This record gives sequence, structure tokens and C-alpha cells, in this order.
Amino acid sequence: MSVREDQIIRELSHYIHEHPDEKMALMPVYDAAVDHSRNRGCTHDQRCPLVMAGAVVVDEQARVLCLRHEGGYALAEAEPEDQDNSLSEAALRLLAEEVGVWDVWTEPGAEGPFLVDVTRPGQHGYGRRLRVGMRYLFRAHSGAVFPSMIEAGAAAWVPLPEIGIPSVRRRVEHHLIGTR
Repeated sequence: MSVREDQIIRELSHYIHEHPDEKMALMPVYDAAVDHSRNRGCTHDQRCPLVMAGAVVVDEQARVLCLRHEGGYALAEAEPEDQDNSLSEAALRLLAEEVGVWDVWTEPGAEGPFLVDVTRPGQHGYGRRLRVGMRYLFRAHSGAVFPSMIEAGAAAWVPLPEIGIPSVRRRVEHHLIGTR
């Protein structure tokens, strides 16, 4: 089984219900997913939004797991593949493949995306398409990453204040300590 448009529609519907102030930014993505579902394929000349699944893993010290990327570190993000049954599974697959992380969990009631961010064409490397990041929040113990991966620099636990994406930092803080 693979991630289907109806799963994306369901995730977006739930997210928009929880974050109505973001509705206008997400409606093009929602509409494209509905079109794909109805037409059973892309009718947008391959300019439809590209949905990426991101895993934001936080340890017991409020540090975020980041992977080596272009000379620095970045949050884990992957395009869903045929073997993925859900967007959150796609995000976790990347962590498992890259650094061997398997022991993660979600907090009850927080299984859906905790943040959906949209990047316009020209501000990313995916061509003429909108990039939509469906980010899922996971918890793990710092020992869930093989020490050799940390020592080799393939991954790092980054303190939350050092996360360079303000929207991610604010949402994680909100979920961890209840602030906005």
C-alpha cells in the first residue's frame, strides 16, 4: 500500500480544523489533492504540490534530531514511496534508513501533523511545484540513535533554540511546554 490522496486530504482536513488561521495558505494543496483523488491522477501538468513527510524527533532534553545535509544539519524529510502506508511512516522510514532510529513514539492525541509548511517554487530545489511539508512530532530517548551515527556526524541532537525554522521551534515549544 502507498500514501494516497485521500490520506493527504484527511490529514489536511484535520490540520486545517485545528489551525483555521492557516486555511488560505493550504487550500491550493487541499484542492490539488481532491482533484487527484477524483481524477485518479495528476491533471496539473506535473505542477501539483509536492508533499513531503517530515519527522521532528525530540528527546528528553528538548533537543531535536537533525541529519547531516549539505555541510550542516537539517530536519528529516522524505517524499513518500510506494512501501509507505502513511505520511508519518514515510518520515520515520528516512530516520530508520539514515541513522537507524526505530524507537520513537507519538504522544496520545498528537498522531497527525503538528505543522504543515508550504514553500513556494524558486525557494526550494523541486522545480515549479509548491513544496508542502507535513511535519510529525515524535519523542525518543537520546539513546535511540546509534552512538556511532552521532560520532560520525551523520546525525546530531540540536538544542531547540538552535533550530533555524521559527515555525517548527514555536510549535515544538507549544507541544512541550504549552506556550505559543
